[in-house]
Amino acid sequence: MVSSCPVPLFYSVLSCFLFVMPLQGRLHGWVQPNHLHAFSRISLPPAPAPVAVSPSYNVPQPDSKAVFDVRAFGALGDGVADDTIAFKSAWDAACQVEYAKLLVPNGYSFMLQPAIFSGPCKQGFVLQIEGTLVAPDGPDSWPRNSSRRQWLIFYRMNGMVVQGGGVIDGKGDKWWNLPCKPHRGIDGTTLPGPCDSPVAVRFFGISTLTVQGMRVINSPQFHFRFDNCQDVHIDSLQIQSPAQSPNTDGIHVENTRDVKIYDSIISNGDDCISIGAGSHNIDIKNMTCGPSHGISIGSLGVHNSRACVSNITVTNSVIKHSDNGVRIKTWQGGSGLVTGVTFSDIHMDTVRNPIIIDQYYCMTKNCRNQTSSVSISDVSYSDIKGTFDTRSPAVRFACSDTNPCTNISLSGVELLPATVDAKHVLDPFCWNVYGTQQTISVPPVLCFLDGMPLSLLPVDAGQC
Repeated sequence: MVSSCPVPLFYSVLSCFLFVMPLQGRLHGWVQPNHLHAFSRISLPPAPAPVAVSPSYNVPQPDSKAVFDVRAFGALGDGVADDTIAFKSAWDAACQVEYAKLLVPNGYSFMLQPAIFSGPCKQGFVLQIEGTLVAPDGPDSWPRNSSRRQWLIFYRMNGMVVQGGGVIDGKGDKWWNLPCKPHRGIDGTTLPGPCDSPVAVRFFGISTLTVQGMRVINSPQFHFRFDNCQDVHIDSLQIQSPAQSPNTDGIHVENTRDVKIYDSIISNGDDCISIGAGSHNIDIKNMTCGPSHGISIGSLGVHNSRACVSNITVTNSVIKHSDNGVRIKTWQGGSGLVTGVTFSDIHMDTVRNPIIIDQYYCMTKNCRNQTSSVSISDVSYSDIKGTFDTRSPAVRFACSDTNPCTNISLSGVELLPATVDAKHVLDPFCWNVYGTQQTISVPPVLCFLDGMPLSLLPVDAGQC
């Protein structure tokens, strides 16, 4: 998935009139507003910048001083009426109370227009989603003056929990069928027309964040995106969209560090998890991924940009019926470094490219050759086992002509054809990659270059 363009600090001056809700019901009671349609201090959206019933998830918190039920602020929850103003008013009120819980109750469906929910808020803020949040029904229903790049944005918070057994529905089907989408033209070509599609849920500039327990479905583009965040814990999510839905990455992380992504199920039309530039210390564990495009670092280096990614671990996971397994993908012409990557204890089930490094990533057929590239070093693959789709080799390392991949290691790799009668099985492919087999791989990878290259393009590690 190609990363979106960097997003500037985008917020316009907040509304001149700030409505402050009186706080009532201090002990687990409903907070009753005096008015249902107050001005909110939340700004307009920024410019570009397996199905199961989930239990309710609760992070232990000190006794909540107030539960802010969005219905008490005028939300109808019929799935048709616009409940955005009621949600904003409830957010503003809850934001001012320590250990407040903003409740989206079970049994209701709330239609929300694109909106930003901004902090900082008092400590211990919890957004408890037990009901359903629904986006406007496609491009024709999208507000004319709102950005089409994102739907729900949470911005500038410290210590936030988003949890529950509810559903977030991005209503993406009409977005996927815009003429500009790759599957709409002949042989994957696109047709003219507007193409921006919104990320369902975006977290921007948040530290100490927990997201757990929800089911998120049918996003027009990425389901979750985390930008400029730190200390993020993602757990027990179910993310689902059709296999042919374009650009619907499950979880995208960019310019974010210290992230744990655990115990989740993702099936979609693009990467289950994509790791963008500026991501460091990412731990991914106990994931079930597919159908999808696998778990990817990248794409990196687009438009000759610098990309730095380090300390990425993917363990104890299953990838099934996917175009890729574990992948690192970079554009020609970029710069920077990917280093300290571990893929371990991963089961592949009918995966077309189980192990792949692609330093010639290109979304069209006419990308020009360029000398510079993002450097890739210190990548370990261990105990990667299962079956692969024989249309592609089980292992493919396509590294830069001028900037080879270095210190790539394989151990305990056992990948067999998914069909026992496969007549043509491609050998593993290597190009300009230096590495070692610590054990004999199946199939054998006999194409590594030994040692280290005599010369490497300089990597300015200080910039990473």
